[in-house]
Amino acid sequence: MNIRDSFRLRTVRKKIIMISKIVGIVLIVSYIVSTRMPVDPDISFWIWLCFVVVLVLAFDYLMGRFISDPVSELNRSARQIAQLDFSSPCKIHTNDELGELAGNLNKMAENLQQTFGSLEDANLKLEQDVEQKKRLLAERKELVDNLSHEMKTPLGIIRAYAEGLQDETDEGKRQRYSGVIITETERMSRLIATLLDLSALESGAARLRPERFDFVAFLEIVAGRLLIDTPDADFELQYELPEHPVYVNADQSRMEQVLDNLIVNAKQNVHPGGILKLSLKQNGGKLVFSIFNEGPPIPQESLSKIWTKFYRDRNSRYGGSGLGLAIVAQVLSMQGLTYGAANQTGGVAFYFSVPSVK
Repeated sequence: MNIRDSFRLRTVRKKIIMISKIVGIVLIVSYIVSTRMPVDPDISFWIWLCFVVVLVLAFDYLMGRFISDPVSELNRSARQIAQLDFSSPCKIHTNDELGELAGNLNKMAENLQQTFGSLEDANLKLEQDVEQKKRLLAERKELVDNLSHEMKTPLGIIRAYAEGLQDETDEGKRQRYSGVIITETERMSRLIATLLDLSALESGAARLRPERFDFVAFLEIVAGRLLIDTPDADFELQYELPEHPVYVNADQSRMEQVLDNLIVNAKQNVHPGGILKLSLKQNGGKLVFSIFNEGPPIPQESLSKIWTKFYRDRNSRYGGSGLGLAIVAQVLSMQGLTYGAANQTGGVAFYFSVPSVK
């Protein structure tokens, strides 16, 4: 970083410090000048006092322009997005944290608008088939309802912290508030991407691309990335895999998505220090995959519900969106593969089977 970059006002903190310094310097200079004026001391004091009032009003204007007005604009934009109104983007064009946050909000609103536009296009293509059109309209309503429901919490947090920024003077808290707001916008972006992916699978807009690959080596790569290369792991990993290649014919990218969700689900629910076991066995002409984690059992009445969108088991410590297992079920069903979950001694096992090929 060169000297020139050090003096650029690219953060709210630098702007506040610079304005405070200028006001302080002007205040001192004005006092010195007023006390040396060739007039009565009382008149000199009143002249200086009037100047101080003007200076305070100028300071208040600058703080409003750099802090309060942008925060109010962010609050307005967040409120409109919460109501699914994307007609008016956030009008903040500054090179600081507030400008970055405004850009993230506008990008999120643009992605949502494009998403709804894509859904509208899909509906128009199916106008001739009345039954399909009704089904897609129902799915579109469900998507909007789910988005509205799931986004209420993060948008509420964004609004609360944006209002906190407006009145907070402590720089440390302001930075923390900005970080929370950015984190929540990223969370909403991930939620939207996952929900749209699931909706594309359910509506048939996303096609599967089967290919032949070695499932043993494939599982070792995915499991190694998620289980072995994690320094904060607090579980005992056990695995049982064939010692030779076993080939399958399936959509490799979607099967990676299935394994990712099942393994992450097991990691999040395993007891601290408990056993997490991967198993891949050949049974006739099929490969049977299972992942077991020591942890609380799933209530019997919930075993069939855990594959439903936005369903969260009350005994689970997993704090995700409730979409992971729904995607697993959809991908496996589209390939005609059997799957399920079962309570076992000390924990829960998730499993699926896939035919092996030569």
